[in-house]
Amino acid sequence: MSDVVPTAPEQPADEVENKVKSPDPRPDDPPDYNSHFVTGTPGPAVPPSAYYPGGLPMGYYSPQQPSTFPLCQPTGSTHPIQYQPGKYPMPNQSAPITWMPGPTLMPDCLPGLEYLTQLDNIHVLQHFEPLEMMTQFETNNKYDIKNNLDQMVYIVTEDTDDFTRNAYRTLRPFVLRVTDCMGREIMRMHRPFRCTCCCFCCPSTRQELEVQCPPGITIGFVKEHWNLCRAVYSIQSEKKENVMRVRGPCSTYGCGSDSVFEVTTLDGVSNIGSIIRKWNGLMSAMGDADHFDIQFPLELDVKMKAMIFGACFLIDFMYFERSPPQYSSR
Repeated sequence: MSDVVPTAPEQPADEVENKVKSPDPRPDDPPDYNSHFVTGTPGPAVPPSAYYPGGLPMGYYSPQQPSTFPLCQPTGSTHPIQYQPGKYPMPNQSAPITWMPGPTLMPDCLPGLEYLTQLDNIHVLQHFEPLEMMTQFETNNKYDIKNNLDQMVYIVTEDTDDFTRNAYRTLRPFVLRVTDCMGREIMRMHRPFRCTCCCFCCPSTRQELEVQCPPGITIGFVKEHWNLCRAVYSIQSEKKENVMRVRGPCSTYGCGSDSVFEVTTLDGVSNIGSIIRKWNGLMSAMGDADHFDIQFPLELDVKMKAMIFGACFLIDFMYFERSPPQYSSR
């Protein structure tokens, strides 16, 4: 009798099984590890709790752990991963560009300018470059040309080397390439370098822009004229004969208002169109993100439309292209 070790009274197997199968009234609480262990007949296997020692690691997906998030989709699953449309854009995915429907070819129109025959108003939108604003390193300008329906008509890209851009800034010579929806260069604009260190009234210091369409064939020039009070330009034919005149405001640095450049006949009596530099708030005051609104008659000759279009860029570089402040070393 002395070798017998007293044990707890045995309980029926049914009672033990009921205790194991009874649901936990507080499923979120950890189990009581200090509870009295009672030996008896082994019951059925119970799924381990997420907090139980030796349980599944956090992050591992299991049907018994609905609160855990699967790290990857199980192989062979019949439920593919789905994303809510518009919430998870693919990396490096740019917004789609809506182009203006291509017009039919016209035998008496310069190739690539068929779009202009259908338009009496276009918008020139310069791209904003945050890196240029922060580092003061001049980059190639880029413009989107759109119609009133916000459809893309052309893309204009500057082609100038780094040294020329940052050495001459707003006075730099440049080449602007105009491309269509197919990436074809349909127009080219060239600005030669003009020295401004001598007398302002000297003809050799006047700014000039040559317009070619198609590239290599000159269709006209935009030439600056000296004026004490305002910006004045003449639009010339390929033979440098004056055709139209562009007359700007007395001041192009107005804060909070648009700058209007009127396109008139040579005598200045009849108004043909306009080039309006829109005021965009802080974007106009602090950064190079200009917005021009060009208006001309629908029935105007397509060459003259192209020349007014080219005059817009010479005006932009002369009056609205920002130069970084020059600090003295003393």
